[in-house]
Amino acid sequence: MSMGAYDEAEHERREKKTSEVDADFDAERPEYSGSLTYDSGDSAEALLDKFQELNGA
Repeated sequence: MSMGAYDEAEHERREKKTSEVDADFDAERPEYSGSLTYDSGDSAEALLDKFQELNGA
């Protein structure tokens, strides 16, 4: 068989493999607790000023 030739058996094997569902995993989702901090950074005006500076305007 040449490179790139259609292989029907391989196509069927892959089709069967991708159509199967693996349900052997633990269905419970873990619960996480903790805190999240977010740094919003500069203000919109400061960001626009920096953008204009970078563009040379």
